[in-house]
Amino acid sequence: MTDLLGVCTAWADGVCVVQPETGDAVTIALVDIVSGKPVPPRPSVRHRVTARESESHTATLWPTVERVALGEWQLRFDPAPVGRVLKRANSCLAMGEPGLPMAEAVAGIEAFYAERGRDPLAQVELGSPEEDVFRAAGWRPLDHGESELWLASLSRVRRSLPPPVRPVELVVSGPRAVASVGSGCDPLAEGHAAIDGDWLGLHGITVDPTHRRRGLATAVVGELLEWGAEQGAMTAWLHVETDNTDGQALWAALGLSPHHGCRYYEPPSPDSSSSASPVSR
Repeated sequence: MTDLLGVCTAWADGVCVVQPETGDAVTIALVDIVSGKPVPPRPSVRHRVTARESESHTATLWPTVERVALGEWQLRFDPAPVGRVLKRANSCLAMGEPGLPMAEAVAGIEAFYAERGRDPLAQVELGSPEEDVFRAAGWRPLDHGESELWLASLSRVRRSLPPPVRPVELVVSGPRAVASVGSGCDPLAEGHAAIDGDWLGLHGITVDPTHRRRGLATAVVGELLEWGAEQGAMTAWLHVETDNTDGQALWAALGLSPHHGCRYYEPPSPDSSSSASPVSR
């Protein structure tokens, strides 16, 4: 007895032909087949990485963020945020094993943020054991900011992009870049990207409301992807909130797809002072 995994390309005249992932097609007499079952297509190599591994690529997006390991968890704190206090840069990435009993790990999160005058927050994968832990500890999900990490082959996304409709300016600073359309302090469209290994993270893709649906976002993305490709990036990724249907439509049209979902949790009765900084996306 032996197994063969592949795509059935023919079934007639007493034989079936199966094409394995590699190598030549195999012809099998039907009388020799004991059993068979349909198997879903194998996910791409990018979709086979864990949520924890994919989320780790956010590190280069915000280089000033303090990051403290708690086992495989990571406590994140931005000491000098510019503008909004971002949840992704000011929460515990609670994915994987914390290396402590769960009750101690949750208490450690509360202590870490209390020392820094900020409300405790944890980012978990939707439907994960870690989410169950925080629910059991009485933490409650935020009613905003639920998001998904979307990704795709960078080269595939580049091939799907139309030619830019406007010139795009690119400013590079080490592993990070900013692309914009329009001059001055208030560009018509803007986007940021950061390289981490061979992954290119996109964030902050914005378009002036009066200039939307004119191809400016894709022009900005195209410039960032071209820069990323020059740096050796092979995977493009970003976060998109689950209620952002326009954003999801754009990224789906460019060939990206969801990898996993994320949700943020806070304690039931935060012990933060009135001066503690709330966080947003």
